[in-house]
Amino acid sequence: MAHEHEEHQHITVVDENGNEQLFEVLFTFDSEDFGKSYVLYYPVGAEEDDNEEIEIHASSYVQHEDGTEGDLQPIETDEEWDMIEEMLNTFLDEEEEE
Repeated sequence: MAHEHEEHQHITVVDENGNEQLFEVLFTFDSEDFGKSYVLYYPVGAEEDDNEEIEIHASSYVQHEDGTEGDLQPIETDEEWDMIEEMLNTFLDEEEEE
């Protein structure tokens, strides 16, 4: 089954200084274990450079009942981070195979 690449989604994140930053969504997924959805994203304009690690951010969010996405929440537990890292590694491995 072929993966259909979605249009690039962008999200705006406001940092603690009140500055808005635009991020590109890498991928999103749901976790039944934690009962949340997660989004992985990186700064727009971070070019894939072999020498430079792109800083990938992750947040959780809970979908509202009307179908709109809730607010991004920080990841709080090591268990969640471990699961996110696994998902990211799987995602990156699949990207390389294509």
